[in-house]
Amino acid sequence: MPTDGSVYSYSAVLMGSPILLKLFSHNPPLASRVFSLIKQYEDLLTVNRAQSQVMDINHAAGLHPVTVSRPVYQLIQCAKAASVLPNSAFNLAIGPLVKRWRIGFKGDSVPPADDIQALLNITQAQDVILDDDKLSVFLTRKGMEIDLGAIAKGYIADRVRDVLLKEGVTDGLINLGGNVQTLGTPQGRWSIGLKKPFAEADALVGAMQVAHKSVVTSGTYERYFEQNGRRYHHILDPHTGYPLDNELDSVTIISTDSLDGDIWTTLLFGAGVEKGCQMLKGRADIEAIFVTKAQEVILSSQRQFRFTLLDDSYRLIDCTA
Repeated sequence: MPTDGSVYSYSAVLMGSPILLKLFSHNPPLASRVFSLIKQYEDLLTVNRAQSQVMDINHAAGLHPVTVSRPVYQLIQCAKAASVLPNSAFNLAIGPLVKRWRIGFKGDSVPPADDIQALLNITQAQDVILDDDKLSVFLTRKGMEIDLGAIAKGYIADRVRDVLLKEGVTDGLINLGGNVQTLGTPQGRWSIGLKKPFAEADALVGAMQVAHKSVVTSGTYERYFEQNGRRYHHILDPHTGYPLDNELDSVTIISTDSLDGDIWTTLLFGAGVEKGCQMLKGRADIEAIFVTKAQEVILSSQRQFRFTLLDDSYRLIDCTA
């Protein structure tokens, strides 16, 4: 890192989000390679365009298996493993429900109950059949669609980190619109803000200090719409087909890999605070910050980060589970 502490920021819009890269040396060619890498993975994984390896799988639902590249297969494999955990709120096969709700897109509305029930029948993770030898994926029922939106950014953030390390970058940061992956310890630690739910864009509940860690936040305030006085957010419960409804406004995961952050934000959002704290008891590598509707900030532990409360309308407490 240069002695003057100069920070060089590079940005692009990819995967429907603003992407920010911070380096401590002026290196536009490296920034260009990073953004090209992100674009390559977006082209493989997106479900927002007609063509991608994931869409090839979806188009073949109920017809035949589709062979994909090893990175795509491994990510789908990881997503299915998280999906079939007992009572998991993660579901790679939730695509039809996401598409029907359209939360965050034009035309969002509450679907009829009959529509949701019908779609639940084609959103079963066990109906995603994987062949490790052929690297093929088969959706056994017509109308099925996998959606890796809940996991793709974490995977890509980790690949960017790996490229930066290979290029000799010791201090840097990549922000993929909610997935922040940090390298090194500039000025001791990186400071990452925790957004205040349903407030101005720059309003923070607090800030966490991390080094060599990923920070992933998933919140009900990110994408939502209101209908008949009720708010509907984008984090769907795969068991009911409706947005998850519990005490939480957001979950933040601090971990080494951003992929783990993606998986665990969803798992813990579904579990809630008490069960979530229990789940983390055996995972020293995963830590969480829960922000509740009752304006509590609950920390699972602080082994890998330090948290500073910045909004005195919130109470800071530790997990009691």
